This record gives sequence, C-alpha cells and structure tokens, in this order.
Amino acid sequence: MIYDEIKNIELYNLDKTAVDFIKNLTPDIECKKYILNDSVYANVEEYTTKENGFFEAHKKYIDIQLLLSGEEIIEYTPLDGLKIKDEYDTNKDIAFYYDGIKPIIKLEMQPGFFSVLYPNDAHKPQLKITNPQKVKKVVLKIKID
Repeated sequence: MIYDEIKNIELYNLDKTAVDFIKNLTPDIECKKYILNDSVYANVEEYTTKENGFFEAHKKYIDIQLLLSGEEIIEYTPLDGLKIKDEYDTNKDIAFYYDGIKPIIKLEMQPGFFSVLYPNDAHKPQLKITNPQKVKKVVLKIKID
C-alpha cells in the first residue's frame, strides 16, 4: 500500500500511462470508463460516502485511487487473516471480506492525495469522514503481468 501526495507520484515505480493520466486530470472530467491501453483503464465516478462497508481485494489489477472533490476514508488492512464474505469473482476481479483481527489504518483521502492498493492490500473505500458527502473519484486499474 502506498499513500502520498500526487506531487510525489513520480517517486514510485508506477505505470507511466497511469501517472500521465493522473497528472492531466481536471475536476470537470466526465464520469465514465477510460481505456488507456491494454493493461490500464480508469473509472471516474461520483457517489455519496457511507457509514460502513466490507473489505475488498483484487487479484488481476492494482488500484490507484484519488479524489477530485470531497473527502472519504479508505480503511486498509493486510489481506491475510480476513474471513471471506463473498468468494472471488474472476469476471469482476473482486472478493469481499469481513473485518479481521489485524490493525486497520484509515487513509484520509482528499484532493491532492492518492493511494496504491496491491492484491494483498484489503481495502474498504467510500467511507464517510464525519457526514456522508458527494465525492468525485478516479480509480485507475493496472493489470498485473
């Protein structure tokens, strides 16, 4: 898991296409799926943050998540030790998990910050900080070779 300011994104060995896309984002980008190449795509979406959720993890893709407006919490914990809620769906590249016994780190997401979540990084996104609010978010998916 990586959590940092976008101004530092080039310090990490991330996919160049994804980094270039992030550096050129503007808050008025249309909400839709953007296919950047054969191994990278981005979903731009708006939603209202929520009280609670379930941890999720992916096997085929790395997530880079960032907000264009609003703020939310992404909870992070190591994947091992979590109990499966919904088995891995190969078509959607996702499995859901109940909370475990390992520590949970709360990433406070707001514009200007990003998180990178790898297959062993269980994460619970879209959580409210104080009150539910509308956010605009970009999730880049980078295929693992």
